[in-house]
Amino acid sequence: MRIYLRWCAFTVGSLVAPWLYSASVNAQSSDAPNAILAKQPPMGWNSWDSYGLTVTETEFRENTNWLAKHLKPHGWEYVVVDEGWYLENPEAKAGSFRFIMDADGRYIPAVNRFPSANPAGFKPLADWVHNLGLKFGLHIIRGIPREAVDRNLPIADSKYHAADAADKSDTCPWNSDNYGVSDKPAGQAYYDSVAKLYASWGVDFVKIDCIAANPYKGDEIRTFSEALQKTGRPIVLSLSPGPAPLDKAKELRRYAQMWRISGDVWDHWKQWPKQDWSQGLLGQFDLAAKWAPNVVKGHWPDADMLPIGYLGPRPGEGKARNTDLTRDEQRTLITLWSVLHSPLVMGGNLTRMDEWTTSLLVNEEVLRVDQSDSESRALVNEPKRAVWTLSSGTGSRSYLAVFNLDDQSQTFDYKWTDLSFNGNSYRLRDLWERKDLGTADRLKITLRPHASSLYELKEH
Repeated sequence: MRIYLRWCAFTVGSLVAPWLYSASVNAQSSDAPNAILAKQPPMGWNSWDSYGLTVTETEFRENTNWLAKHLKPHGWEYVVVDEGWYLENPEAKAGSFRFIMDADGRYIPAVNRFPSANPAGFKPLADWVHNLGLKFGLHIIRGIPREAVDRNLPIADSKYHAADAADKSDTCPWNSDNYGVSDKPAGQAYYDSVAKLYASWGVDFVKIDCIAANPYKGDEIRTFSEALQKTGRPIVLSLSPGPAPLDKAKELRRYAQMWRISGDVWDHWKQWPKQDWSQGLLGQFDLAAKWAPNVVKGHWPDADMLPIGYLGPRPGEGKARNTDLTRDEQRTLITLWSVLHSPLVMGGNLTRMDEWTTSLLVNEEVLRVDQSDSESRALVNEPKRAVWTLSSGTGSRSYLAVFNLDDQSQTFDYKWTDLSFNGNSYRLRDLWERKDLGTADRLKITLRPHASSLYELKEH
């Protein structure tokens, strides 16, 4: 299967340069040794949006049970403990944290929050997750703990000590808990020891943060990726935050299965004032357009988590709340993620799910778009509107996504040939509403502000 993506820009009322961006994307790439680890974009839940640093084992299990019962039948399979699982007092102020680590300078779970971790680490919890037919993941910040370096603890299965592995000149700009790991044998030995520990616990997914942007740390990405490969366990590697540099796409595909294309995405349409680290949904359209030609099966540009539903009781940003995205904006978010083939990672509290939000996550006709091997025939991207069209490699199924990016309602009116479809008329099915709409000889639709529609097309 091959995926072809083209980017087309429309001026108002006219088509400009339909060949401007074109790329052929292979099902597997010669520069991607781990392509089989994530054949489709991963789907799951992550604790950050609802719990920040503070999630407990009880809360994690409750969300996992809900996912297993309600979302697993629809393809959702990963459950990820986000940052801070090694903090005994996660609600303390920075500088007052009590870190839990082993004698070899590796963070281990705080047993006051994860009691099953004593003394076997996350293995009992991972085993429980696996028994539900799901996969277990962890978030980490790149580097080696400052405390391990200060104490010069030994590095497991090596002749080195923590001070040999640390680059004291390098810390994450927004989290100073760790020193960077040096690009030398001691640094590789430390990451090897961490990866070996995670593999022994049964970890299936690692999200490593402060590595894909601000700054981009190519050497550490390679070192950590190679450490995971040495374990022999299939562990998906996710890189954060973004925006990951587009010119590093080949390198990212070589070492990771997914990487963030933007800063953190929260529940707002436009940019938050004075918080440029958080990407508004509107800003994702341009980034998605740039990354679309770099989608390779097994290696997925990641548009970030889905900040929908109830974000609480202790969210990673702001006060506990129901998402501030409107219903139209929530559909638009999932539609854009799906046509990009982004991973789908739910951020809302699953134990507080309402029927409508659940319906967004179990619509298999929409999920099929995200999970499909597809060819994009055109990408229309204007400041106030966007249209994505995708078709399967066999030509048996085509999709059309229409987005109103304006603050006012607007009407879309295109001939099929304007959108690179060759037929005279098509039978349309509304995938969100799960309704057949009959036959149309052109696309004509009026959408509310920030609303979208997603269709399956079959030539009449």
